[in-house]
Amino acid sequence: MDVFVVFVLLAGVLHFFKSREQAERVALLGSYLGKFQIEKLMLDVFAGYDRALNETDTDRQVQVWRYLEPQEKTLAEQFGRFVLEFAEVYEARARVSRLPLALPFLSLAVPAATFDLRKLMGVHGDGIARAVANPKGFEPKRRAFAIMAELMLMQHSCHWFCRSKLVASARLLARHQTAYAQVLDAVAQPTRRAYLVVVGRGTGQ
Repeated sequence: MDVFVVFVLLAGVLHFFKSREQAERVALLGSYLGKFQIEKLMLDVFAGYDRALNETDTDRQVQVWRYLEPQEKTLAEQFGRFVLEFAEVYEARARVSRLPLALPFLSLAVPAATFDLRKLMGVHGDGIARAVANPKGFEPKRRAFAIMAELMLMQHSCHWFCRSKLVASARLLARHQTAYAQVLDAVAQPTRRAYLVVVGRGTGQ
């Protein structure tokens, strides 16, 4: 058989299994996120930040910040509950490839080349809760940027799990005009340290 034909057939088979695996991952993550209003709350909070940051009237800006506080707290609480429920997922189903591109069956064939999304969601849960609690007493604008960074990195991890790291980074850039490296630099140091340990890019030092 012609080498080109073999290559095309092999590529087709890989694409089929990759698409099926990705569909299963989307359904799995969606089945847990669907129990909460996390996505809607994120959209509301991001829209509120945009309004506050572009508001020229100081009094109105303060009102927007105050209006957002209960939504931020609800978002952090709901994500914390999601983390607890998602932790019950069977480990093999929660493995994520560290490679830029998605390859089917990698979590089964080479588990060492993957990381556990359950642990990463725990890192994001802690980071979001900490940013919302604001223990360092950041002023509203800096606090908003801290929360946005944590949420963007969490969203990147979800897309990484469902598709691939390359697709996740492209979506992050398209939606928020922010590169993956920029978001990673913007999150709090405890988040970044724990994140890098889980994804296998650091030792936590």
